[in-house]
Amino acid sequence: MDTPADLGPLGILEALLFVSDSPVSLERIEAILDGHSKAEVSRLLADLQEQYRQSDRGILISEVAEGYRLATKPEAAPWIQRLRGSKPARLSRPALETLALIAYKQPITKPEIEAVRGVMVDGVLKTLVERDLVRILGRKPEVGRPILYGTSRSFLEYFGFKDLSELPTLKEIEALAPNTAEKEVSHESNDQIEKAE
Repeated sequence: MDTPADLGPLGILEALLFVSDSPVSLERIEAILDGHSKAEVSRLLADLQEQYRQSDRGILISEVAEGYRLATKPEAAPWIQRLRGSKPARLSRPALETLALIAYKQPITKPEIEAVRGVMVDGVLKTLVERDLVRILGRKPEVGRPILYGTSRSFLEYFGFKDLSELPTLKEIEALAPNTAEKEVSHESNDQIEKAE
């Protein structure tokens, strides 16, 4: 494929990442950049990442959902919110709890989720599917053939994970728990001091 003399493979790569709505895989970039091996494409990505890292630009290249994309630096968030005029839509606590169950236990059925959570999850599950964070994986081969749910590629993008192996382990989560318990005790102590005064 002929390219303009003033636009090299680095410029083409940057343009591809800029126009893509979703992360672009290494294989896809290699296919588009005829004549460049995976190793060369990886080197180009690393070079471009380093250029963004060393500058005061507001963007970076992130590796998410088994691909690469241009993203804004976290430090730019306040200005982006001003531009948009609103804060990004957040997930409710029940939605996050349900999503966490699905992420760690997938494939999982709705009755299995409800057994753990102790509440019905019809509405929450519908929202997660509509937001494309959860997808239907098929049906469980048992009586009633309940639908099996799992996370989607959009889930990986939303949370910035390359793949599911980046989910925190239970040990990592438990390591945070003592800090949470200490904060709760600290707040209770402060409340008691305020009430005493």
